[in-house]
Amino acid sequence: MAQLWGGRFTKETDQLAADFNQSLGFDCRLFPQDVRGSKAHVKMLAKQGILTEKERDEILAGLTEIRRDVESGALSVSGDYEDVHSFVEAELIRRIGESGKKLHTGRSRNDQVAVDMRLYVRDEIDGTRKLLLGLMETIASIMEREQETYMPGFTHLQKAQPVTAAHHFGAYFEMFKRDLEHLKSLRKRMNVCPLGSGALAGTTYPLDREYTAALLGFDSACENSMDGVSDRDYLLEYLQALCVVMMHLSRLSEELILWNSNEYRFIELDDSYATGSSIMPQKKNPDIAELIRGKTGRVYGASYSLLVTMKGLPLAYNKDMQEDKELSFDAMDTAKDCICLMDGMLQSLTFRKDVMEASAMNGFANATDAADYLVRKGVPFRDAHGIIGSLVLHCIEKNCRMDELPLSEYRQVCEAFDEDLYEAISLKSCVERRTTKGAPGAMSEAVKNAKAYLREAASKE
Repeated sequence: MAQLWGGRFTKETDQLAADFNQSLGFDCRLFPQDVRGSKAHVKMLAKQGILTEKERDEILAGLTEIRRDVESGALSVSGDYEDVHSFVEAELIRRIGESGKKLHTGRSRNDQVAVDMRLYVRDEIDGTRKLLLGLMETIASIMEREQETYMPGFTHLQKAQPVTAAHHFGAYFEMFKRDLEHLKSLRKRMNVCPLGSGALAGTTYPLDREYTAALLGFDSACENSMDGVSDRDYLLEYLQALCVVMMHLSRLSEELILWNSNEYRFIELDDSYATGSSIMPQKKNPDIAELIRGKTGRVYGASYSLLVTMKGLPLAYNKDMQEDKELSFDAMDTAKDCICLMDGMLQSLTFRKDVMEASAMNGFANATDAADYLVRKGVPFRDAHGIIGSLVLHCIEKNCRMDELPLSEYRQVCEAFDEDLYEAISLKSCVERRTTKGAPGAMSEAVKNAKAYLREAASKE
């Protein structure tokens, strides 16, 4: 078909070049945003007297009809069109005739795609935030339910001190809370409208850019038209935010994978989030968690790809920027799928509390509490540290836990030990004595704060 811009050209575009240039196959997903932006633009043109009210109404009715047909499946966003913008304009002209040719007045595809992408990313941020809120609700329920599910806390993958499953998952709640706040601040920063920037230098038509911005829910119109059409910082920042979300999901996936192993046996994944082996009938593999971990690199790749694409571009718009879409769309879809799948896994998994508690007892995770016990008896901490270290070595040699070592053997090392030692180094005491803010013994307050945060965040969505 003839291109909408074909007046300057005397030859048809080479077919391979045309295929290489075409973007409808992936920017078709911008169709709702393209129609929304076009409707706002047309209303502004009529307000400014650039279009008549009759022309405005014809164009708006045509755009509404096109959207309705696409949503019903009667019309497909496809065909021999360069991009989604060309598709919408050509279809409008086909339906309403001459009035449709005025849709593009005072506008370039440069500012058109810029506003479409901002609208799309804004919608994506809102959708991602809702999914994160759902995941955080699930984590908050774990925090509330598992406050007495004792387990070892780790550093260097070595058992360190006793914690609870509630405390452990509380750390992930904080991670995703930061993600949520990052997306919130990004949405505010990016909420400026490039429509009306033209190709790069604005237009001679008396556009009311602030009116268009308000119609589309933006806080203001962008200050510089060259920046308006060439800015993709908001998309870069969104992809980087998704990279951090995926990093958090990947860390949690790694722990679920470890905890599901025969060596840990801390959890049992639900059958609906695991697969079997084609040759080994006993296997139950944590494939979904592994795929989330693996797909993290896919999102990282999209972010880095756009950084490389943008790094050498002179002002203003360049066709290279068409490459901002395919990998970005894939990264957005991937991140949302991973959030949903993690939510489902966490809702359905089972904690093996007996195994977790036994693991905490068997790894000398209460050694610090034994040292603190001596400090409360008046022993300097550095001396207490050395005494407990020697007792741990003694227990290793005897192949026993600290709570299994007789008091007489404790007293051979230090006279400060007494019968109350065993209560002091029990898992319950180890956890409940740590009541400073953020510690495992303060989880009731943490749960209360988490729920309050979620209520407030949900009320603002």
